[in-house]
Amino acid sequence: MAPSLFGVVAFLLLPMVIVLVLSLFDWELLSAPEFAGLDNYVRLAGDGEAWHSLGVTIAYVLLSIPLQTVLALALAMLLNQRVKGVRFYRSLFVVPWMATPIVLALIWNWIFDPRDGAINSALALVGVTGPDWLSDPTWALPAVALVSVWQYTGYNMLFFLAGLQGIPKELHDAAETDGATPAQRFWRVTLPLLNPTMFFVSVTNLIGAFQVFDTIYAMTAGGPSQTTEVINFRIYQTAFKEFDFGYAATLSTLLFLIIFLVTMAQVRFFGKRTTYDLS
Repeated sequence: MAPSLFGVVAFLLLPMVIVLVLSLFDWELLSAPEFAGLDNYVRLAGDGEAWHSLGVTIAYVLLSIPLQTVLALALAMLLNQRVKGVRFYRSLFVVPWMATPIVLALIWNWIFDPRDGAINSALALVGVTGPDWLSDPTWALPAVALVSVWQYTGYNMLFFLAGLQGIPKELHDAAETDGATPAQRFWRVTLPLLNPTMFFVSVTNLIGAFQVFDTIYAMTAGGPSQTTEVINFRIYQTAFKEFDFGYAATLSTLLFLIIFLVTMAQVRFFGKRTTYDLS
């Protein structure tokens, strides 16, 4: 276990401890760190921009994760059928996840372009004038969330597909024999037995959504008017634009605590609802 333990300590636990300690200091990188105690946390309590960024992050999570999860499950159920070319479709839906987020962001910048973009061009064909998607405070965050949904739905579909194929067919046959409708079989057989997969997908997706950065950086840079400035982008700005590494560490600690609490809530929710032994 030594190599794995070394990796966990060196690349996970130690950086966490360093960030926590750094949050107690004022440090501008070029000068020596100065101990500040809890000053950074007192500053955080009254920092409206930081809490605004946290609110934007939560809105992004709510816009992307539920839709992404529902679409992934729906695709998995469709591709779990005997459909001609099903292997091709399974591979096709995973392609967006394999692409680099920065490259995808550049492509979607063109798609959302208000003049020559694919979406507004298509809307113009039916007489609808599309908005300036990434420059409109109302549409910018939903547009970025849509890109995330498009990129990760196929990836999550693979996990749901594996979960569906792990459910014994006899259980569905028995439910059908007892007179259960397709909807009843889904809600009372399929969905409960997918809880282990749903737990994994929910935890990993929420952690990834709370840590989103590259898509925001490439598509909107936090604009317009900070409507897409998620907490990770605020941390980046604080550390590498304002050179306030101590306060950036404080913001990172806040993000870690929120992710930890959300993950623990999911563990508690799924813990009593999850069955791993289907024998």
